[in-house]
Amino acid sequence: MRDKTQTNSAAPGDRLIRAGAIVFFVGAVATLVTVAPLFLGTRPFPTYMFVLSMLMGVGFLIAGAGVLRSVAAGRRQARGAR
Repeated sequence: MRDKTQTNSAAPGDRLIRAGAIVFFVGAVATLVTVAPLFLGTRPFPTYMFVLSMLMGVGFLIAGAGVLRSVAAGRRQARGAR
């Protein structure tokens, strides 16, 4: 089975996983920027930075949906191989 799989072929959930990872890391950077004034003793950032921090959870959900989609495709493929 491995010899038939191309190394550059994309599984059904791969794009969602990559997009989720990117959104997660943007949210992680926003979280670090938002928390930095607490340690530096400066004025806090505006509310929209706290909203951008929520992207961590959104990215996690997007990546999780990609994993579930990939698992579902693998199960369908396994059923078809019987």
